[in-house]
Amino acid sequence: MEFSIYDFTSFTKSLDKLLNENMSSFWATSIEMLLIGVGILAFYALVGLFLVYAERKVCAFIQNRVGPNRVGPYGIIQTIADLFKLLMKELIPIKNADKLLFNIAPFIVIIASFLAIAAIPFAKGLHAIDFNIGIFYVIAVSSMGVIGVLLAGWSSNNKYSLIGAMRSGAQIVSYELSVGLSLITMVIFAGSMQFSVIVEAQRDGWFLFRGHIPAIIAFVVYLIACTAETNRGPFDLAEAESELTAGYHVEYSGIKFAFFFLAEYMNMFIVASIAATVFLGGWMPLHVGGFSGFNHVMDFIPPFFWYIGKTFFIIFIMMLFKWTFPRLRIDQLLTLEWKYLLPINLVNVVLMALIVLNGWHF
Repeated sequence: MEFSIYDFTSFTKSLDKLLNENMSSFWATSIEMLLIGVGILAFYALVGLFLVYAERKVCAFIQNRVGPNRVGPYGIIQTIADLFKLLMKELIPIKNADKLLFNIAPFIVIIASFLAIAAIPFAKGLHAIDFNIGIFYVIAVSSMGVIGVLLAGWSSNNKYSLIGAMRSGAQIVSYELSVGLSLITMVIFAGSMQFSVIVEAQRDGWFLFRGHIPAIIAFVVYLIACTAETNRGPFDLAEAESELTAGYHVEYSGIKFAFFFLAEYMNMFIVASIAATVFLGGWMPLHVGGFSGFNHVMDFIPPFFWYIGKTFFIIFIMMLFKWTFPRLRIDQLLTLEWKYLLPINLVNVVLMALIVLNGWHF
């Protein structure tokens, strides 16, 4: 079976052919779905654990501290220890809570992020599903997470949870507009909503550099809006510890709290992945026109490493936001979106359309 670290298409096609030759199409499809599900689960867990550790280290670096340094070398086993602690903690029943909705809410939040990650291309030929409306699909399924947040806040029968959930709902619904319009700006430039087509279109240059000023504006607005949509600082009004103790998940404990905690980091990974794919070429290497020697060297780096490197660069920027800027008030947060980001985005969409129509891009 031929395998390449640069193109997984031959590997996935060979595996599909092998399964279909030795069993019925039903069982072949079922096994493929099982393998993809287990792979995404394993990747989900590993990335979640790593991001918790990375945020602690980034926070410590910014605040001139050491961070985790006792459990394992450089504290790398600290997050694993925390995971076992959460798994063994008692699930405390809440009096007068709506038990059905209270138990369902964490699963809705985490399933929404699972659905979104399935459409992201990790490398050439390495994605679970390649929709021709990939960007539309990701925006749609990622928006489902707010349902779990609202259910968690309301069903807990706690005023702090309810206030946190209402804040989160208003925040996510508001900033979803800026996220969508930023991506629509790049869809106009690419001429497609399919992630694989968007990545291939950046073979000769990433959209961030080829799309002129509208692409840069869309990238900056996307970063701000995604930081707000994932309820991260300085937009973490839904979990403001000084006001709401922990916000919408204040009554959760054990594995259910871990679901919310993990979903926040995975949502950050998903929005960073989309930014890396749409603006920075995804798994495409860095190519500079006229520098064939440099471009040839860049081609030797496997696509998966390009994708991961770009994604973690975006995540690092989002972490800098959280540990650098003070938390906004709820009125400041909504004013930023409705009075500034949304009008800028609307003008930017028109500007990008004019650039594409007149062929002014590189």
